[in-house]
Amino acid sequence: MLAGCSQTQLIAHTAKRIGKSESTNTIGKYKVGDPYKIKGIWYYPRVDYRYDKTGIASWYGPGFHGKKTANGEVYDQNALTAAHKTLPMPSMVQVTNLENGRSLRLTINDRGPFAHGRIIDVSRRGAQLLGFFKDGTARVRVQLMETESRMLAQQAKQNILFQSGGTPIGSKTKLPKASVTQKSLLPPKGGTESQPRNILVSKKPSIKASKSISAKRSRMPIADGKITQVPIVENEMYIQVGAFTEFNNANRVAMRLAGLENVKITSKIIGSKEFFRVRAGPISSLSNADNILDRILNAGFLAARIVVD
Repeated sequence: MLAGCSQTQLIAHTAKRIGKSESTNTIGKYKVGDPYKIKGIWYYPRVDYRYDKTGIASWYGPGFHGKKTANGEVYDQNALTAAHKTLPMPSMVQVTNLENGRSLRLTINDRGPFAHGRIIDVSRRGAQLLGFFKDGTARVRVQLMETESRMLAQQAKQNILFQSGGTPIGSKTKLPKASVTQKSLLPPKGGTESQPRNILVSKKPSIKASKSISAKRSRMPIADGKITQVPIVENEMYIQVGAFTEFNNANRVAMRLAGLENVKITSKIIGSKEFFRVRAGPISSLSNADNILDRILNAGFLAARIVVD
């Protein structure tokens, strides 16, 4: 109830419980995955380093704590992670709460949310830091961080995973030990050669070896929990049915949705192309947006989603 999840959301989240069990294995694998179908809608996972979308965020917690995520990690509701329908795992995203300006980095390691109209499902701790833990949902912007995501992908593929102390998990490589070679020095003029003395040999790892591990750890991107405050820009909520390069196609869709209020066609230039967007709105409340989205989905427009501009 506190998370503000509707019955539909709770049913949809059940998909993430299937096949999961308590486990102490926290090592996740790199995964994009094949297309899959949930509640009649197909999702197509892919690598998209230009991903930058707005929508509604929700959070999930106690019911999934300690269970396996979609890439094999163990879900920790107190970690800075999130679930997404199509982005690679692991990857890193910048999630900005458009209602209070709080922005936070999170690591994608699970699939979801499968409730209609939700763009990302963050951990309980993520929701607390972003400031929508009590409300359950928030208008957000989700941006994939390309450099960090590429690094996470490479490390996951190479199984470069670190414990909290900086030691590679599963590493069997022994660190080299420092050694001292003893030599006798020639005495100065007029002096006599002294007898060699016992020299204590250090058993500690060499500085060079510790730097090697430290360098790898410093290169590993992490969700550090740092909150960035960005300016709050006034925004509105819409249902975007689709975006078309041909006006006639957009107009046909708009005509089919004539029974809904405030269905409009707007134009936007993206790169060198003009897109004609069919949208319903603006919509004042999330509950109303959910109802309209359900009607549009039932009409056969399965790509429809909630956006925030």
